[in-house]
Formats: sequence, structure tokens, C-alpha cells
Amino acid sequence: MRRLYTGLLYAAVPVVLARLLWRGRRDPHYRQRWRERFGYGPVVGGGGIWLHAVSVGEVRAAEPLVRELLERCPGVPLHLTTVTPTGAGLAARLFGERITSSYLPWDLPGAVGRFLDRVRPALALVMESELWPNLFHACGARGIPLCLLNARLSALSLQRYRRVAGLARATLGNATLVAARGPADAQRFLQLGADGVRVVGNLKFEQPAAGPAPPAVQRWRGGRPVWLAASTHAGEEGQVLEAFAGLGGDVALLLVPRHPERAQEVRALCRKQGFDAALSSEGGDAGSAVMVVDSLGDLPALFAAADVAFLGGSLVPHGGHNPLEAAAVGVPVVTGPAVANFEDVYRSLEDVGAARRVDDAGALAAAVRLWLDDGSARLRAGAAGRAVMRQSRGALAATLALIEPLLPAPPRQ
Repeated sequence: MRRLYTGLLYAAVPVVLARLLWRGRRDPHYRQRWRERFGYGPVVGGGGIWLHAVSVGEVRAAEPLVRELLERCPGVPLHLTTVTPTGAGLAARLFGERITSSYLPWDLPGAVGRFLDRVRPALALVMESELWPNLFHACGARGIPLCLLNARLSALSLQRYRRVAGLARATLGNATLVAARGPADAQRFLQLGADGVRVVGNLKFEQPAAGPAPPAVQRWRGGRPVWLAASTHAGEEGQVLEAFAGLGGDVALLLVPRHPERAQEVRALCRKQGFDAALSSEGGDAGSAVMVVDSLGDLPALFAAADVAFLGGSLVPHGGHNPLEAAAVGVPVVTGPAVANFEDVYRSLEDVGAARRVDDAGALAAAVRLWLDDGSARLRAGAAGRAVMRQSRGALAATLALIEPLLPAPPRQ
């Protein structure tokens, strides 16, 4: 099965390259560092830790773990891989020169081999739901302990992996540890044949405190109530603007596309819908109804500048995005129905009244308006979200306790 998978992957390479070129028309970062996709990344000192976090959400979830590892393992190289330019940019912003980084190579045997030859990790840590048959096989063949951390597996993903059950079982057979976010995730990994499964909780509850909102946002806001629509995808901004039109002129909209390179497109849509829209990189216009954020890494602070938040990827079938950064600063959350990637998190917030689900633009406008008009209810919902965050912490300590025996020793002085 792995040979068949590899053959199909080789056949897909021209298509993937063409897709990168196409995306590079909008974001030039997709046209850069191609050699890393084939395993020709930086040469690292060896004997260190390699951590893979596919994109922005996984990098944020890994942040407290990376900082703890840098403290606990001084002098041990730490190499971080991502798949997307936004994930790579956030990693560089958060950790700077304290780590080395590259794109994860495509799961081709030669690329994987070159990558491992250059990084030579003593321990591999893979965040969340990344299962790569050739990469995992190569780690197993080289005796590199591999741990899946903050591991999640949705019911839909389980159904898909069951179609290639033998390949999934063989891939997971190379994992030393599967540290699952919750009991449901753990049970699904066990059904796929994983060993070493433990429930440790969700690292995303360990979010660090957000800093202040960028000055441009503070100037733009003035004294107006702010609705933040965060991590929106194509097909959602139109629904957000339709809902915004129903809120009246006293509310300001902070609109943050999931991919910053779409900011110009989103601003054009705002203007087409009749809204004055400014870009955050241009300093903002205090009179504009909408500010479109085209920078990377500011989202946690933007939640702190909002009164109510909508999390995107949920009115389109994307699986939703993490609402915990909003909960951490006491901001109630509205979401669409498509939140399979964070079902347990949303349920915990809904149970205490800190989040609401809606199905369309009309219901979205009604939910936002309700919280904006009722300050007491909004404060209660925000306090309930903060309480969920406090009560759910502990995943970082539990994860570190599990991987402690596998951590490489610091080099001798």
C-alpha cells in the first residue's frame, strides 16, 4: 500500500507544483524555498528535536511547548517545520533565531531521506493530525522516536483513513506515543490501530496572554463597539458583510481573512457591498466602517480589541478555527455549523453560554446584535469562556511528562 501511495504521490508532483505556482501569483512566498519541499533544507547540528506544525493554528498551539523545550534543553538544536508560508512567518516571528526552520518536504522517499540526513533529529514531535506514511516509516527505520502531540482525529477523518486501514495502521505503528486531545480522539486513534495512546488534554488551552492591539486598530476603533470576524475564507466574507449590513451604523467590523494575501480581494468585496474599508497596513481610517487586516500574527491581540467575535471556516465546509484565543480574553464567540475540527472545544464553550452556533447571515447578525446590545450578557459569556480556559489547562505539563524520557540530553560543555 505504501508503494502504491508513493507512486500516486510522484504522479501528483506536477499538479502540486502547478498549484504552488498558481498560489504564488497572489502570494510570492509560495514561489520561494522550493528546494526545501524536496528535502534540501538547512543542515542542522544533529541530535536535536524536530517539531512539525503544519500552519498558523498548529504553530500557535505549539508555542508554549517550544518555549518550554528551549528552557529545558539548552544547547539542544530545535528545528521547526511548517507547510504554509503563513505558518513559517509566524514561527519566525515568535521564535526568531532561537530555532532553525524549513518547510516540511513532500512525502517522497528521497525528499524525506534528504531532510532527515540534514536535520538528524534525536526526537520527532508532530502536532495534531499530520500522518505521512513515508516520513513516519523513515523515522521508524532510523530508530527516531516519533510522538504525535495534541493529536486529533475527527469522525470524518477516521472514515477516510479506514479506506486505507492497512496503510494507516502501518504509519501509526512507527509512532512511539500518541498524546490525544480528548477521549474521543484517543478512541479513534485506537480504532486505527495506534499504540501508546494517552489522553493529555488540549494544548490550545495553554494560550499565552495576548498583547495590546496594534495602534492602527486602536485609532480606527475610537469609541465604537467592534465585531471581529476572524480567519474567514472565500465564500464567508460575503455572508459576514450581509450580516454586518443588518447591524446598523454604530458598529465597526474588523475583518481578518485567514490568508493575508486575500486582503485586497476582501477589501474590494467590502467596497462592492457599499462599505468604506481600510487596510491595517495603511494605518486605517478612523471613519471607515470596516478594517481589513492584512498582517500576520496580530490575531490574539485583535481579539482583545473586540466585543464579539465570529470564527470563520465554519459557514463554509472547512471545519472551523480555534475559538480559544477569544475565550482567553473574555470575548464571546459566534460560529457557523461546520466546526468538526474543534467540535469538543465549541461544545465546552456552548455548554456555559460562551459560544453560539448559527446557520446563515441572518442568524449571524441576530447573535452578534444580541451580545452587543446586552452588555451584562456579553460580560457573563466572556467570564464563562475565561473559566473554561482556566479549568481546562494542564495539557502542557502532561505532554512534557510523557516526552521527558525521550528528550535528548544537552551537549556537554
